[in-house]
Amino acid sequence: MKKNDRKIKLLQRRRYRIRKTVVGTAERPRLVVKFTNLHIHAQVIVDGEGRTILGGSTMQKDLRAQKILPNVAGAKAFGKLFGEKAKAAGINAIVFDRAGRRYHGTVKAFAEALREAGLQF
Repeated sequence: MKKNDRKIKLLQRRRYRIRKTVVGTAERPRLVVKFTNLHIHAQVIVDGEGRTILGGSTMQKDLRAQKILPNVAGAKAFGKLFGEKAKAAGINAIVFDRAGRRYHGTVKAFAEALREAGLQF
């Protein structure tokens, strides 16, 4: 088995393990964050209905001009903007889904920026 295939399988296993316990409801929807090599993606999902309430990415037109990178500084900036957008949509409390990644570095910076914007989790 190639090294990259093994990493992908382990990441998927962590995702499944996290998703067994993290469930979004109408009162506390699930916020998923995904970091790629070039962009950051986030979604707020109600699992019971299978509905996405809010989605955002650094590929959006209004954020593309800011050149937000998927590093710690970019995660803080995008987290603050996404948190304000979520508060405007009426979302106050969430369940945070880190999508199989460790809670440090960019994921931690994104989560702290969401807390500073006023979201509770």
